[in-house]
Parts: sequence; structure tokens; C-alpha cells
Amino acid sequence: MAKRTALDDELEALLTPTIEAMGFEVIRVRLLGNSPQILQIMAERPDGTISVDECANISRAVSAVLDVEDPVSGNYTLEVSSPGIDRPLTRLKDFDRFDGLEAKIELKQAVDGQRRFRGRLDGVEGDEVRLVTEQGILGFALEMIDQAKLVMNDELLKMAGASQSDADSQ
Repeated sequence: MAKRTALDDELEALLTPTIEAMGFEVIRVRLLGNSPQILQIMAERPDGTISVDECANISRAVSAVLDVEDPVSGNYTLEVSSPGIDRPLTRLKDFDRFDGLEAKIELKQAVDGQRRFRGRLDGVEGDEVRLVTEQGILGFALEMIDQAKLVMNDELLKMAGASQSDADSQ
């Protein structure tokens, strides 16, 4: 997992208003790689869905903003996508929504000599993300978390399949 940078924060602040105005929530904005760079935007509707056509619409809208503001030096490829099944967890509501599923969390700074944790999400208490690990129940303020994501496993695949069945039946 790549470490979040100040430029990532700047890009997210620049692009979020445009994406939200289109009815989507920004999950993550990251500038990845060196040559070529990839500007990755993950977004979804509040109900957790997004279509290929909607990704293309977001791409066109943010391209216009990026052309005017020109915040990235050098060449890059713009990639707009859904967060996917093993999605990054970036907001308190993500940790609450996926309560009970397995996740990996990497902290910005080590706590008791450890930066990486893996366990079962135990929701949110105040502004603290809770994780059940072999060490017990741990709590991390969202600001302490550099990155977090769901772990791909049978339980997650089963949940994703059930969600897709629900979406198909509507």
C-alpha cells in the first residue's frame, strides 16, 4: 500500500466538489507511480454503486478541472473506478458499514512498535475505528490511519455476491 502524500490531499480537495456535485462520494484520490504516473480516483453513489458510464462522466468532469488547475507535474493517466470488493476504507462510515469483516490497517506512526494491524472490524465508537485482533480490541482515531482496506476472503466474496444479487433484482 502506497503512503498518502500532501499532493494526494490537495488533489482530493480540488476534485471532491466536482464529483460530489455529480451525486457521488469520493472514496480515494491517489497519485501513484513515477513514470508513468496514475491519478486514481475511486468513487461511488451513496448506495455503493457506480457504472462504467458514470466513471466516464466523472473522468470528463475532473479532466476539465485538472486542465485548468494543472496540479500534477509531468504526464499522468487518469483512472476513475469503483472502490472494488477489497475496497479501501477511508471514512468512519466505511468502517461502520463493513463491521464484522476482516481488514488491514496501516497507521501513519507506530504504536508500541507496530504500524500494521489485521483483524475483524468492530464498528466505530466516536471518532475511533475499532478492530478485533489477537491482541484484543484495539481503537484507532481515523487521523492515525494512513490506509486501510478490506481483506479479500470467502466472507467478503459472499457478501459482494449477495449485494450484486440485490442490485440485479431492483
